Amino acid sequence: MIRSWMLAETNYGRVHSGSPFEVAVLPFGATEPHNLHLPYGTDTFQVEIVAREACRRADERGARVLLLPSLPYGTETNLSRFPFAMNLNPSTIARVIADLVASLERAGVRKCLLLNGHGGNDLKWVLRELHLSTEVHLFLCNWYRMGTDREPIIFKDAGDHAGEMETSMGLAHFPELVEFANADAGAMAASRFEAVNRRWVEITRPWHLLTTNSGAGDPRAATAEKGRAFTEIVVARLADFLVELAASPLDASFPFKV
Repeated sequence: MIRSWMLAETNYGRVHSGSPFEVAVLPFGATEPHNLHLPYGTDTFQVEIVAREACRRADERGARVLLLPSLPYGTETNLSRFPFAMNLNPSTIARVIADLVASLERAGVRKCLLLNGHGGNDLKWVLRELHLSTEVHLFLCNWYRMGTDREPIIFKDAGDHAGEMETSMGLAHFPELVEFANADAGAMAASRFEAVNRRWVEITRPWHLLTTNSGAGDPRAATAEKGRAFTEIVVARLADFLVELAASPLDASFPFKV
């Protein structure tokens, strides 16, 4: 069955004869190592799962949303010492976003959510860059941050990369690709600078020095049940936002209240 809210599956006949789309959702994944046990496509698989389910629910509630194909590559400069961490520099991703947003603008879409699933992507500056050059209103969501208030309830320690949270997501949604027995403990090296450890000062982190096998956070408490619980929280909140965004009029004060 064709899902008309998914651009990769729908066709021009449906697009041409249907109601205009109010919101486009553009997911961003990555292709990179995730400890010794999760697939390289973990970030892409996760963001697609969240995006599809949220858009499906929003569509069922009458929101005219359009899910675009995801970008399976992200910024990997931190992981460059690991093989097949497939890198796109931030400036490259910004050019891709600009070109795709221009395509949406020509198609009449004026609201777009950038749904990011890769921690190495820094996209907020792109919104600022494009603000004066497009009529499309851009929103940014790092999907994994939508449930941070519930993480302490669900997880022992969610972790940073291929830890308990991401491993739970894998066990819930693509268990056939998870080699759980191979996972290492995901230990991370501390900086020699206390200001960096306290996050008063920021650096870019060379992952081959920070980690042993690219994992940051202990995955061994992960379960499929935890992954499903976290997914439900994130999907429900994202679907609510898409419904609200689609229904909001593009008046002079958008996106603020008067």
